Amino acid sequence: MFREASEAPVAVRAQLARSRSAIGEAAEMLRARAPRAVVTCARGSSDHAATFAKYLIETRVGVLTSSAAPSVSSVYAAKADLEGALFLAISQSGASPDLIAAAAAAKAAGARVIALVNAESSPLAHTAHLTIPLCAGAEKSVAATKSYIASLAAIVHLVGAWSRDTELLDALAASPAQLERAWELDWSAAASMLQPVSGLYVVGRGLGLGAAQEAALKLKETCGLHAEAFSSAEVRHGPMALVGEGFPVLLFSQNDETRAGNEALASELAQRGAIVMLADAQVAASTTKRLLALPTLDTHAAIAPMLLVQSFYRMANALSIARGRDPDRPPFLNKVTETL
Repeated sequence: MFREASEAPVAVRAQLARSRSAIGEAAEMLRARAPRAVVTCARGSSDHAATFAKYLIETRVGVLTSSAAPSVSSVYAAKADLEGALFLAISQSGASPDLIAAAAAAKAAGARVIALVNAESSPLAHTAHLTIPLCAGAEKSVAATKSYIASLAAIVHLVGAWSRDTELLDALAASPAQLERAWELDWSAAASMLQPVSGLYVVGRGLGLGAAQEAALKLKETCGLHAEAFSSAEVRHGPMALVGEGFPVLLFSQNDETRAGNEALASELAQRGAIVMLADAQVAASTTKRLLALPTLDTHAAIAPMLLVQSFYRMANALSIARGRDPDRPPFLNKVTETL
């Protein structure tokens, strides 16, 4: 896990060079035949990338984006009307039977299918109209790391080209060097705080919600922690009832319209006695009794989730080992989950 996560900058550089033609073709298709909606389809870490895609597409392109339930096709064999829709399938292996069935059903129902996939010769890649390679290379650890970050990069690239957003594309071009810097940031204080606990909340909002979901999954599978991910808007509802003295919260924040709300929530949680670990580039790295400000890099809001997750992966690997676990071989899990 440690080695593969550290390779994310290399993967993103390779992808930017190699996928330019496929991205350009996809962008031209989307501008010429504007989809009435985007339907994402993924599992696990790839589904957290799909959450990011929803927010980026809806805020930058203005097209309604929603997640598909693969079982609608693979189990219920129901037929949806997807004429004129874009079906965006995201997968590291491209081998899960339910994703393949869902993509095939979407194609038959009139959708244009684009696959973001690491295994370029996979059944999912062959099913899609167009494949955008993630270029993450071999990933042997059960915990997906560099392939998740490569998925975020591919989504940013696609949306930037589709919307002709040069600022976004320039920020993506600078991201490999920023990922290298993010990998070196010291989040060991968060690992120390989390080593003795049994559970926590991981919080984000908007473009950062997928990063919170990804972090919560990794804390479950590699560290054996009961981690739940929430939007910072939703945590104020029922979940707040569990927040009390010493309750740990890891909060991701990026530089956009959600920042003020995230910072207000961090303050409120700390006042309730929670231990808040805040990853926010606008808050100087420091430690107080209730608030640990983690070191982060100030960057474009759409790039921030990549960098936050990259710093998190290094911490999660160390935390897993400190808790006596093997981050590469979580119990009861396989690299490819063949859901039907």
